[in-house]
Amino acid sequence: MAAAWGLSLTAAALRAVTPWPRGRLLAASRGRRALREVSSSPEAGEGQIHLTDSCVRRLLEITEGSEFLRLEVEGGGCSGFQYKFSLDTVINPDDRQGEEGVFEQGGARVVVDSDSLAFVKGAQVDFSQELIRSSFQVLNNPQAQQGCSCGSSFSVKL
Repeated sequence: MAAAWGLSLTAAALRAVTPWPRGRLLAASRGRRALREVSSSPEAGEGQIHLTDSCVRRLLEITEGSEFLRLEVEGGGCSGFQYKFSLDTVINPDDRQGEEGVFEQGGARVVVDSDSLAFVKGAQVDFSQELIRSSFQVLNNPQAQQGCSCGSSFSVKL
């Protein structure tokens, strides 16, 4: 449904998003907390995306039918790359299928295209609720060397 609306919002534009009852706009940032409880699956490995329990719970609350969370990495931000989250219903040809690219835990799905997967493999996707905002975030990204002070962009390890 979100794809039909043509939502394409960057993390920087969504930093101030607060809790929404049936929202379609999703914020992205790395956040200040370095560790979260992770929902683990037996097949989760280094090339996988790990979903925290709070991410799974929030996705089950806001998605309907075949909707899933799409995670993309774009050039931009003050550190070179930034995370972008959106709700989508269409698997694109460049999305990774099978073990890599479509990550499902407890009925919640996150889809990553093949280009973005190289920048986030092994990372955790979390949902954080704070007084000033609620957002999906990428935590503990082993591909990131450093991030900017606002937490929405990162540079990659060379």
